[in-house]
Amino acid sequence: MKVVVAIDSFKGSMTSLEAGVSVKRGVEKAENADAADVTVSPIADGGEGTVEALVTGMGGSLKKTVVSGPLGQPVEAEWGIIENNGEKTAVIEMAAAAGIILLKKDELNPLETTSYGVGELIREAVNDGCRRFIVGIGGSATNDGGVGMLQALGFDFMDKAGNQIARGAKGLKNLAVISAKNCLPELKDISFRVACDVKNPLCGPNGCSAVYGPQKGAGKEMIKDMDGWLSNYAAITQEAIADINAAINRPAANASAEEMQADMNYPGCGAAGGMGFAFRSFLNAKLEPGIEIILEETGLEEQVKTADIVVTGEGRMDSQTVMGKVPVGVAKIAKKYGKKVIAFCGCATEDAGLCNDYGIDAYFPILRGIVSAEEAMDRVNAMNNLEKTSEQVFRLLKENI
Repeated sequence: MKVVVAIDSFKGSMTSLEAGVSVKRGVEKAENADAADVTVSPIADGGEGTVEALVTGMGGSLKKTVVSGPLGQPVEAEWGIIENNGEKTAVIEMAAAAGIILLKKDELNPLETTSYGVGELIREAVNDGCRRFIVGIGGSATNDGGVGMLQALGFDFMDKAGNQIARGAKGLKNLAVISAKNCLPELKDISFRVACDVKNPLCGPNGCSAVYGPQKGAGKEMIKDMDGWLSNYAAITQEAIADINAAINRPAANASAEEMQADMNYPGCGAAGGMGFAFRSFLNAKLEPGIEIILEETGLEEQVKTADIVVTGEGRMDSQTVMGKVPVGVAKIAKKYGKKVIAFCGCATEDAGLCNDYGIDAYFPILRGIVSAEEAMDRVNAMNNLEKTSEQVFRLLKENI
C-alpha cells in the first residue's frame, strides 16, 4: 500500500513533520514496515510552521538571524533556504520578526509596532545569495503599511523637511515624499511569492485598520487616524510609482495597467497591516493563497498521482477547514486523481462534516479518553495518540485496498 501523508501541524502540539511521522509509524504497525510505502511531505498553509514545513520537506537548511522586533527589541528570527539547481529560495514568516506572538498583551500598540525586522530578514537572505522569496505574512502585530520593511530595504519615506519618518503607524502621519533611489539594487533581480489568504483592501470599513486594528491594540480614534494615514500613503505611493517601477525593474512590457499602479483596493493589500500593499506595489510580489504556494513548491501532486491513500489533517477540523486550509487543499489535488482521502485531527466540531463535501472521505479525531486540554496537546501524548489512531484506521483499510 502506498500512502502519502501531507498533514498540517497541530498548533501548540505537533509540527507537520512530527504529525506525519506519527501517521507513518501507525501505518507501518498496521501494514508491517516492509510492506508499507509511506511518504511524509511536511506541509503548511503559509502561516505559522511554513518555514519549518517547507525547508524540512524540501531538504533545505534553517537559519537564525537577530533582527528588530515589533517594538525595535532584538529578536532571533528563524528562516530557511532551499537550494535547487543553483537557485536559492528564502522562506520567511513575517511573524518571526514582527509577530503579535512576540508581544505581551499590554505591549500591543500599532502606532509603535514596525515591520522593519521583516526587511532585515529579506536583506540578510539577499546577502546570502537568495533571489527567490516565499513569504508568509500572517500573525503580524503591525499596521504600518509595510513601510518599516521597505525602510530596511533602502526605500526612503520622508516628511516635508526631508527627514525619515518614525517607525510604526505613527510615522505615516507625517509622510510627504517616497523615494526609491536608495533601495537595495538586488531587488531588480528578486521575485516574491507572498502567502496571503485574506482579501481585505488597504483602507475603508473592510481595510486593515478597521478589521484587524482592534486585535493589535487600536481603539476607535486610532483606527480612524491610521486609516486616513494609510490612504495618504497609497496616494503618495502612486505619485512615486514610476520611480518605484524603474528601481525594481518591473517589466512594463508584460504588465497590465492595473499591475503598474499602487492600487489600495486590490484584494489582499490590507493583509498584515498593509504588508500586502507594500509587497505588491513596491516589490512586484504576487499575492497568492498560501496553500497553493506550498502545494506547488513541494510538488505534492506528483507524489499523489501514484498513491493508494492520501492522509491529511490539522489540529481542529471545523467549517473553517474548507476555507483554504491544508486538508481541503490536499484533498482537492487527491480527488483530481480519484484518490481516497482520510484526515486526522485533534478534535472535530459539529460542523466538521462539511469537510466531507470538499474531498475528505472520512476524518478521525485522535483523542482516546477524557483528558485536560494541556494533556491532549502535550507533544508526546499527541504523537502517541495519532500513531495509535492511524494504526487502527489502516488495519481496516489494508483489508479493502
